[in-house]
Amino acid sequence: MRYVFFLVGAVVMAQPAVSPRPIELTPEKIRQLEQVITAKMTALSIPGMTAAIGIGRDVKWTAAYGMADLENLVPMKTTTVLRLASISKPITAVAAMQLVESGRMSFDAEVQRYVPSFPMKPWPLRIRHLMTHQGGIRHYQGEEQGLTRYYGSNVLKSLEIFDRDPLLFEPGTKTSYTTYGFNLLGAAVEAAAGMSFTDYVREKIWKPARMNTIDVDDTYRMIPGRSRGYRLNPDKLLTNCGLADTSNKIPGGGLISRAEDLVKFAMAVNNGILLRKDTVAFMFAQQKYKDGTMSGRGLGWALELMADVPGVGHTGGQQGVTTHLVLFPAQGLSIALMANLEAVNIHEITNEVAKLLLAN
Repeated sequence: MRYVFFLVGAVVMAQPAVSPRPIELTPEKIRQLEQVITAKMTALSIPGMTAAIGIGRDVKWTAAYGMADLENLVPMKTTTVLRLASISKPITAVAAMQLVESGRMSFDAEVQRYVPSFPMKPWPLRIRHLMTHQGGIRHYQGEEQGLTRYYGSNVLKSLEIFDRDPLLFEPGTKTSYTTYGFNLLGAAVEAAAGMSFTDYVREKIWKPARMNTIDVDDTYRMIPGRSRGYRLNPDKLLTNCGLADTSNKIPGGGLISRAEDLVKFAMAVNNGILLRKDTVAFMFAQQKYKDGTMSGRGLGWALELMADVPGVGHTGGQQGVTTHLVLFPAQGLSIALMANLEAVNIHEITNEVAKLLLAN
């Protein structure tokens, strides 16, 4: 049965009355972009950064600056891979919506339909709650620095971290950002798809979008071109980042890739390669709470506004990285930035890049 989306309780991102002027990436514009990025890197003490820009259906520009490994003097390259951190979440959300489109998952079903081992809570916890951070599932309590390895045939094992904990509130009444909520969504994807989460996203998202380097962030496996990660100590000096095995959060923040693949993902979403256009509009619409007030978030995507142009995107931050992916659907513009420094205001850089490209 085909699933029909009703945009009740949502505000669809406004589209311009006149088609935007095509964005041109001229040599002068590229020079300005490089000047902005390198100046911000210096100001924010970022050792290395990769960047990619997609326009329409094509990756138009990729670049790399600084160092991927300071101790061994390895420069950052466009082929360098870094942790996505929470940009993994929109990928998981797209996987869930593909299953909704095909009728294998219900957007309003309680999560126990797909993950019966997840304990019942005082209130219904639905798939849509997980996608909007409205489920009341807690975020980290120190586990983000853990070294426990959770790899296996599925992501069910990682649910043991939080599944017995009480919900923070009644689902649908508030927003509380949670990576673990997306772990649970990933487990539901596995059950509905009938295969492991990583097998599903590899076949249904990464391959169709031509994402050639994205993979699970396996801390034990040799991954060619993987960047080292850094942080600033209290004296503002660069040090190596803390250790973390991200296998405890693959659907919520456990992937790795280069910036180009993030842009390819955004373009594949925007161009109808991964989802129908009506589904994409539904994901990018601002969702409501149970009482009818606006939540300020889409489904797996944050609502962005840069240079007075509406967009959607997601940031990511964990040990050794800060990342940002932003998509401006009407303009067909995708921007991805990945820095090998944690806890840096990368949104500040993306905003300057977007201003240059969206001027006039």
